[in-house]
Amino acid sequence: MAKLLIAEDDPEIAMLERDYLELEGYEVTVVDNGQQAVTETLNGSYALILLDLMLPGCNGCDVCRLIRDRIDVPILMVTARTESADKIRGLGLGADDYIPKPFDPAELVARVKSHLSRYARLTGGGQAEPEVIDLGTIRILPQSLKVMKGGQELKMPNREFALLKFLAEHPNVVFSKEKLFETIWGYEYVGDSATVTVHIGRIRDKVEDDPAHPKLIETVWGAGYRLNR
Repeated sequence: MAKLLIAEDDPEIAMLERDYLELEGYEVTVVDNGQQAVTETLNGSYALILLDLMLPGCNGCDVCRLIRDRIDVPILMVTARTESADKIRGLGLGADDYIPKPFDPAELVARVKSHLSRYARLTGGGQAEPEVIDLGTIRILPQSLKVMKGGQELKMPNREFALLKFLAEHPNVVFSKEKLFETIWGYEYVGDSATVTVHIGRIRDKVEDDPAHPKLIETVWGAGYRLNR
């Protein structure tokens, strides 16, 4: 069964999360500060991270920033802070979901299962690698989950990869933010289309020669986004 890491400084909440997840058969480790979270994440082999925003020593956003480019597993922010700015910042740093406190433990378990299942589908294999999706200087290798630019591999977390791949598989088609959200995150994800905007921005920072004036992924005002091929 998958190994999960909980980074939470409130012992009652941490034990509640741990108990419910262990009942589902997961192996759970709990840490109570940000530095421990970074160390444990980088030294362990965890399938998913539950990360409180307000951790002592190193807050959840800093932890997410430090680990996201070095690991590619689902990161779920669990926090009492629900302001839009905090949510967008966490997603912008690479978090996959945002769960506000207080939460229903059964819902938290369901969200964990959903992210693990979706990540397994994104990274699953067994088939011969399909043709490379060639976008000029950008090349997408779907089976190995790699994105190359000018011969250099780009760090692309699973949601960013899935979003770019989907757009590349449907070139010159305009998709609304709502459609992209539904396709990549699914109905079970509690969030909104602002998540798509954040991820598109992160992808552009990596693939565009001039992210301020994108040519590959174009914004069609009032309609959504289109990948030009």
